[in-house]
Amino acid sequence: MFKVAVIGGSGLVGRVLVDELAQQTDWQVVATAFTRPGPDTVALDIRDAQAVERFVEREAPDALVIAAAERRPDVCEHDPALARALNVDAVRTLATAAKRRGTWTLSISTDYVFDGGHPPYQHDSEPSPLNAYGRSKLEGERALLDTTELGCVLRLPLLYGPIVSWSESAVTSLVPAIAASAVPDGKPAPMDAWAIRYPTFTPDVAFVIRQLLERHARGEAIRGIVQWSGDEPMSKYEIAVRLAEALRLDAQLTPQSTPTDTTPRPHNCHLASSRLEALGIGRRTPFDTAIREVLTAFPWRGEAPA
Repeated sequence: MFKVAVIGGSGLVGRVLVDELAQQTDWQVVATAFTRPGPDTVALDIRDAQAVERFVEREAPDALVIAAAERRPDVCEHDPALARALNVDAVRTLATAAKRRGTWTLSISTDYVFDGGHPPYQHDSEPSPLNAYGRSKLEGERALLDTTELGCVLRLPLLYGPIVSWSESAVTSLVPAIAASAVPDGKPAPMDAWAIRYPTFTPDVAFVIRQLLERHARGEAIRGIVQWSGDEPMSKYEIAVRLAEALRLDAQLTPQSTPTDTTPRPHNCHLASSRLEALGIGRRTPFDTAIREVLTAFPWRGEAPA
């Protein structure tokens, strides 16, 4: 029996990953959660080193996937201690515990380790983060790879997928403003048209991680840094236009051609997925198809979402 521990199993990536892995009849999956613990998850605060060590020793997984993190750039900018605790120190703690058992460990990172000035970025391109979030995730990458030889970093860009709230993804977080602009006497919604993003569907990410786990189960563990990304470039304004079309809303959207975020964001940090593609790993669902799946599954009855 091949056993996988998913750290952060209640999050945007963690939930779909647990669902994906549950389809493997000869695999056992144990998932942890902190902010949204449930009957099918183990409560775990990854900032508690002793609790982490006890969990890994008790469960003895063959592979461990770290899907828990502080991923909100503005929060990281204002609370760098929290960002470091979750994105760096906890990764090191998990990797240390996993190393003792010879457990292959995958940690999820971000395209924000790059400054966005010279895309596309290869897995071995020189990182240069612009904000505290990117710096913390880069330090987390190094913490993993410096701690264990059985470590793999998977860098991902902007994610969207099945949600429990509009705000859970930076893609669906645009819906309330889009809907509010479409009601009678609604005000136009300003949308960033400067930064270029590559929205990536979380079920596709789960599929990629399953393929990586399958290679490890066969004794062909991938180590070092790999990257996966959707292949449709679009700004938040273009995402909003396509969301409005999917929701059949006559939205009033105003493109903004200069950056307005208080926390600096990169312009275009497109991740090259060539290392995984060369191994036959990967799957991409077209954005318009995937976002309709997300919107259909999440309850919305035509009123401006709360």
